[in-house]
Amino acid sequence: MRGPAVTPSRRIYWRAPMWDDPRLAGLVRLLRAAARPPPGAGRIALALALGLVTHAVFALGVLAMIVAMFFGLSESFGRVPQPYAWAANIALIVQFPLAHSLFLTAKGSRILARLVSGPHGTTLATTTYALIASAQLLALFTLWTPSGIVWWRADGAAFVLVCAAYAAAWLILLKASFDAGAEVQSGALGWMSLMARIAPRFPDMPTRGLFRVIRQPIYVAFALTLWTVPVWTPDQLLLAVAFTAYCLLAPRLKERRFATRYGARFAAYRARTPYALPRIPKNDPQ
Repeated sequence: MRGPAVTPSRRIYWRAPMWDDPRLAGLVRLLRAAARPPPGAGRIALALALGLVTHAVFALGVLAMIVAMFFGLSESFGRVPQPYAWAANIALIVQFPLAHSLFLTAKGSRILARLVSGPHGTTLATTTYALIASAQLLALFTLWTPSGIVWWRADGAAFVLVCAAYAAAWLILLKASFDAGAEVQSGALGWMSLMARIAPRFPDMPTRGLFRVIRQPIYVAFALTLWTVPVWTPDQLLLAVAFTAYCLLAPRLKERRFATRYGARFAAYRARTPYALPRIPKNDPQ
């Protein structure tokens, strides 16, 4: 005996809740659009070339940072003689936050849009920004001149524990970057939007995942990577102090932009979510 016929209008399509997550939905939508680009050989070639270079330099910069800090900056390719080595190292530290913050300003955005000649500079701005930041990190961690002084090197059980903490800090940073919008953090938004010939669509104000706990999980996770290394040197201490200060102060500028862009929404979010340290829940005596 046959059951009742199911008409197309009555069919129920199941979709996993994860696909409704805006952090994933926006990325998937961008990937699908870029996979079916409208005609335009020159535009497609430019997008692919810049995307390939950006992601390659991004990977090299992150890898250089992970490896260099794992050894407490005791191993690198810099060979600046003393007494100029420390001045060169400080310059390498300073160049990253200065340019990183400059390009997030209105003036910096206009500069980014002009770095790629032609009509696509604005669309590619986020990719150009990621490329510059990645090149800065790569330069910092490959051109550093080690002092040759090692204060402490983890051994035995301490080495295992510290390495676990170091790996956890990087995983937290990866999760925070996903929560903020992987397409923006990786530089994919610009070149994929150009491929698809659409205007870049930025993710909404991040409030999910780690952003439910604190307002600045990326900066906090980045700071954690600085302090969980298994080798301590004067070089690593200088880097950790300088970049931790940056991680605490730089988000203030970011929050000013968010306050302007999102208004009352960001004010409400800021009121209920702590800045950098998670709020410890109070025990209810009842």
